Amino acid sequence: MPEKLTGLIERVTFHNPENGFAVLKVQVKGHQDLVTVIGNTTSVSAGEHLEATGRWVVDREHGQQFKADELKTTHPASAQGIEKYLGSGAIRSVGPKLAAKIVELYKERTLEILDTAPDFLLHIKGIGKERLKRIRQSWQEQKEVRKIMLFLTEHGITPARAVRIYRTYGQEAIAKIKENPYRLADDIRGIGFKTADELAGKLGIDKNSPFRARAAVQYSLQELSSEGHCGYPEPGVVEYTTKLVEIDQKIVEEAVQFGVEAKTVVREDIDGEPWLYLTALHRAEVGLAQSVHRIASARPHPLPTIEVEKAINWVEGKLGINLALGQQEAIRQACQQKMLVITGGPGVGKTTLVRSILEIFTAKKLKCVLAAPTGRAAKRLAETTGRTAKTVHRLLEFDPVTGEFKKNQQHPLHGDLFVLDETSMVDVVLGHQFFRAVPSDACVILVGDVDQLPSVGPGSVLADLISSGAVPVVRLTEIFRQAAESKIVTAAYAINQGRMPKLTTAEGLTDFYFVEADEPEAIQDMVVRLVKERIPKRFSFAPKTDIQVLTPMNRAVLGARNLNQVLQTALNPSVGGPEVERFGWMFRIGDRVIQTENDYDKDVFNGDLGVVEKINRVEQEMVVNFEGRLVEYDFGDLDELSLAYVLSIHKSQGSEFPCVVIPVHTQHYMMLQRNLLYTAVTRGKKLVVLVGTKKALGMAVRRQDTSQRYTALRKRLQGRPA
Repeated sequence: MPEKLTGLIERVTFHNPENGFAVLKVQVKGHQDLVTVIGNTTSVSAGEHLEATGRWVVDREHGQQFKADELKTTHPASAQGIEKYLGSGAIRSVGPKLAAKIVELYKERTLEILDTAPDFLLHIKGIGKERLKRIRQSWQEQKEVRKIMLFLTEHGITPARAVRIYRTYGQEAIAKIKENPYRLADDIRGIGFKTADELAGKLGIDKNSPFRARAAVQYSLQELSSEGHCGYPEPGVVEYTTKLVEIDQKIVEEAVQFGVEAKTVVREDIDGEPWLYLTALHRAEVGLAQSVHRIASARPHPLPTIEVEKAINWVEGKLGINLALGQQEAIRQACQQKMLVITGGPGVGKTTLVRSILEIFTAKKLKCVLAAPTGRAAKRLAETTGRTAKTVHRLLEFDPVTGEFKKNQQHPLHGDLFVLDETSMVDVVLGHQFFRAVPSDACVILVGDVDQLPSVGPGSVLADLISSGAVPVVRLTEIFRQAAESKIVTAAYAINQGRMPKLTTAEGLTDFYFVEADEPEAIQDMVVRLVKERIPKRFSFAPKTDIQVLTPMNRAVLGARNLNQVLQTALNPSVGGPEVERFGWMFRIGDRVIQTENDYDKDVFNGDLGVVEKINRVEQEMVVNFEGRLVEYDFGDLDELSLAYVLSIHKSQGSEFPCVVIPVHTQHYMMLQRNLLYTAVTRGKKLVVLVGTKKALGMAVRRQDTSQRYTALRKRLQGRPA
């Protein structure tokens, strides 16, 4: 027979908003000590009144507990409960001291005052108009969010995104969701088609509903774009969607036709086969090709006629260098061609070449503009050239009011020479946005290593530009002596050519090591020892700032998620300071974090790395330091961040680190590919350590990435499709 238990929640020891699991300390009448209650609840705060139905159990580690099958919390009625509730961080801008002042004045009527006459709070010292506004907003939001949470929970959906749903839809949230739950997948970051589909099923929406089929077509195209495809053959999209939602193929075909007519989907004939594109991706691919043709064909070249051989001799003298034959050829091309691609691996002098070209253009009083896809890549470009470099996003000046970039074809950038570094990272959307803003009378130099991983986003822009023949290409192959002495560089070239690198396990000091370990758990332990003790002791690298662990995937023991939590525990354990748990991560002051998507309002972008500087539980804000720039995050927006002690190799593109540690194991079988390992190894500047098995390393070296990305950019650059 289940028992009932009621009391005042004294403390929330743990609450996971993703699944609702909570561990609570509760003041129960007749019990001298606080009672531990465990169960599931959508939202919970200290000070609330608790009603629980369940049974008493004895946990081996934690002793007697009340295990609740059902938990119900209500706003507290007593002054003591209200004070605890308000002081627990439930309402933004109210901490324990202010809560005590409010309750001292209004006693049991406090919550009624917040509901009906919040202006009365202005009588309290410490509450001005601004703070009152925040308190009112937070109180109203909290009430509405709780309703949304209950609605979602009743229909079996975790309520973690309830705050964002409320901020997007306001008080009409539940009505809008009931009308068309699939809108959640379009409008709410972090909610995908599958969650919306699950909710739609619970709300009784017909499996064969056209709403469902249309949403599924959009979702399928988005999924295919996340795999790198710009468009996809129509029969493949229909098959993918039909399998996904298990409905009649005819309904899916009708949904495709609806999307084409509604202009959310574009159908185009590519080499005699119909392809489907999301409209924005089609616009980007077509626009990128048009911009390249526009810039490459425009005349004259911005550089006045010069004697190039004299210019080469002059720049060699000015910089105190001897340029290789390939570098000299690149300078000749840069002085004549409106657009040029410079590609090559590490140590071939791409940076020196860019510096030389910049010197020549600057000597002729031309304006040079430098850009890169990520903040770290832009910073490195600025350091190596001694000039200002910006991320493409900042260069194009995003306007939060219109949701568009201020710089475009109608309002172009100003400059004579544009240098875009790390072009292998540029996807078709960013490429389109960049090229359309470049004025026709300027020239463009694209620098990148085409053998690295393609961009995370759709397309393979650099490879397509090179293979199209539409733009001149200089491939640098001569490795400079200093670089050739680096074991990192020689290992990278061996991997790229499909040969096993020479593995150093000896004690002698070098910059490339292989540490053998067989089982995933042994590799995990070795990674922790290397990062925490062995590398700092031997090479004086700081564990939290100089050493970056890179792994091929996100899941499994050796995936980024698990290793991040293991390294966080080792390098930044909980010591009683402020911390916040959201969206599956625990954040502490001093944690390394990475921004995982573009947030134009905050001016931070996917791939930016920072350190948690401050956690304010009263204001429910966390402050992250991105290389000197402080950015505030509402707790509800922390799904934009992940821990960054460990990065996936894809996320590390465009970055360099003093030391890189890379686990390699057959557990990563699907991801063991040559370009992935090559990209990882070339991220290390001074030291690279591989940890794992020779078998896994051999597999990665031998296997080429043969997956084809569906993109028609090469054909468009060659002038075939419209």
